[in-house]
Amino acid sequence: MHEMSIAEGIVDLALDTLKANDGHVIHAIQLKLGVMSGVEPDALLFCFDSVTKNTAAENAVLQIEMIPLCGKCLDCDKEFSVTDYVFKCPHCGSLAIQTITGRELQVASIDMD
Repeated sequence: MHEMSIAEGIVDLALDTLKANDGHVIHAIQLKLGVMSGVEPDALLFCFDSVTKNTAAENAVLQIEMIPLCGKCLDCDKEFSVTDYVFKCPHCGSLAIQTITGRELQVASIDMD
């Protein structure tokens, strides 16, 4: 379960940010998570609750924004939503596709006092 190490990394980043800004408590962490990131949101939330125990983030909420999978055709330059992991341009049929969103794993913001 790699979600545990990801949760630990998120909490470590948040606690370091809290300390660097002379904060006392973390209320929420906003996370951008791509649907193709390989991270299971429910498992991440479970692990987050475990790793925040007895820390300044103990009562914090992990808010996950799911980022859809989108691609860009390298032949016709059109952007489109990728459905069912079919990387084929719906405009020209090309298979030369660049993934532009959907792999994110990024802490967007941290709410703290």
